[in-house]
Amino acid sequence: MTVRVLVCDDHPVVRAGIGSMLDGRDEFAVVGEAADGAEAVRLAGEVHPDVVLMDLRMPGTDGVAATAEIVAHHPDIRVVVLTTYDTDADILRAVAAGATGYLLKDAPREELYAAVRDAAAGRPALAPTVASRLLHQLRQPPGTALTERELEVLDLVRHGRSNREIGRLLHITDATVKTHLLHVFTKLGVDDRTAAVHVALRRGLLRL
Repeated sequence: MTVRVLVCDDHPVVRAGIGSMLDGRDEFAVVGEAADGAEAVRLAGEVHPDVVLMDLRMPGTDGVAATAEIVAHHPDIRVVVLTTYDTDADILRAVAAGATGYLLKDAPREELYAAVRDAAAGRPALAPTVASRLLHQLRQPPGTALTERELEVLDLVRHGRSNREIGRLLHITDATVKTHLLHVFTKLGVDDRTAAVHVALRRGLLRL
């Protein structure tokens, strides 16, 4: 059976390269190319591929939003994220949106072929490094994830805001800001603001 593939990436050279690799094998057929998430959603409905190779970060509709929409409207279409980003936050967002696979762009071509085959067959298609990071995240004790408010506070800390400024921007008291930061320090296993920001950036909880 020939696996029908839709390639979505905002870089034309990348799309051409991936298309060339796949079209060079009889088992695959590239049935469409999209330059952003919105176009990928539209084409998925028109050409109905077996697998969508989805870039993660693109102008406009990003890969996560496009993945969620495609999976919601076409549950038989499998989405494999193909990206240069492997932060914990990116991986979890993609999987939560319904991606069947997550592959890095520097993966060997045989790994790409295997991922497309696995996804088309309904099997998870995760790069080994991605799988280990995902398992690590899933094994974290309950209650250790930062809340949305804690992330907002930490992001403002990263931009040099004082507790008073953070309180004013988020419409909360200085004491509440301190409480949020203490929770952040405990969850990240750090003792100060600088270390908290450093760890959050390294884990992909905050974006550069």
